[in-house]
This record gives sequence, structure tokens and C-alpha cells, in this order.
Amino acid sequence: MKIRDLIQHWETTARMPKTARQYNIQLPVYAAAKVAALVEMYPGRSEEQIICDLLCSALEELNESFAYVQGDKVLAHDDHGDPIYADAGMTPRFHQLIESHVSRLMMADSGHEDVD
Repeated sequence: MKIRDLIQHWETTARMPKTARQYNIQLPVYAAAKVAALVEMYPGRSEEQIICDLLCSALEELNESFAYVQGDKVLAHDDHGDPIYADAGMTPRFHQLIESHVSRLMMADSGHEDVD
């Protein structure tokens, strides 16, 4: 979800699955004031929901900002017969690590593994 899509998201109250792990952070004063302002503007949202949504959106934009690096492996061919190469940049590694951590966090949430 893009940052610009958050307002519509906040107005529709969509929910995403959450991990049992909690993260305690101290925000810079000006950032905390912005969060407080958003909570006043969208009273159906808690500070935690606002921070979570902002973080998720920022991570999605970060993911999209990784540069494509053409790899050697041809994955397919486009409509013109030109090869489409696998990405050899940061994106595949990021997604591999995400999946690894999703599995670990889901196991921890189900009580099978200690996350800390």
C-alpha cells in the first residue's frame, strides 16, 4: 500500500494479521506530534494502528525502490520475443528473507518457537 493510499485505508478500517511480538520504540517529538494529529483526524484509529500502517506503507515503498539488476537467468520472453531476465539485485534477497521471517514469526505465534 502506498503512503498516499493510507487515508482511504483508514477510512475503510481494513485489518491485517498481526504478530504476537511487540516493538517498543521512542519517536522523535515531531513524528509523535504528527501521529497524534492523525489520531485526532481519524479517531477510529489508535496510535498503534497509525504507526503500523505508516510503517507497512514505508516498507512497501522501500521494497519498490530497490534497483532492478539484470541477472543471467532468462525467466521468460516478452510479446516481442525478447528475454526477461531474473532480478539479481536486492529484491529477491529481501523477499527470501521476508519469507524466512514470516515462517519463523508464524511458528512463534503458534507457540512452537521462542522469537526473542
